[in-house]
Amino acid sequence: MRKATVRVILLTALAVSSAGAWTAVPAAAELKAPEKFMTFCVPCHGPAGKGDGLAAASLNPKPRNLTDGTYMNARTDAQLTNVIKNGSAAEKLSPLMTGYGNMLNDKEIKEIVAFIRAAAVPKYQPKK
Repeated sequence: MRKATVRVILLTALAVSSAGAWTAVPAAAELKAPEKFMTFCVPCHGPAGKGDGLAAASLNPKPRNLTDGTYMNARTDAQLTNVIKNGSAAEKLSPLMTGYGNMLNDKEIKEIVAFIRAAAVPKYQPKK
C-alpha cells in the first residue's frame, strides 16, 4: 500500500474513533444534523464546512468546500446523499472520503444534506 493511502486510512480511523469525544451529547441521546455534521464531517470539512478541518492538511485532494454555492448548488440531493452514504468515489470524485451508510440511516443522511445546503452561499434554490 502507498504511504498516502495508509495515511488516509489512519486519519479516517482516527476521525471515526475519536468522533464521540468531539460531541457534548450523551451517547444515548439522538444526535441531530448539526451534531452529526460535527461528528462525521468536521474532521475533514471543518466546523464551517470550508474544507479546512484538521485532517484536511494531509489530504490531497483537499476536502470539498461545502459553502461554495456555485459548486454545491449544481449537485442534486441524490448525489450528495450518495456521497455521504457510499463515499465520494460513488460519484466519481476523490476516493478519500469514506461512506457513512453503515453509521447513518437514510433520514439522518437527508438531514445532513439539508444542513449542508443551508451553509452554501449563494443559498440553494431547488429546481422546480
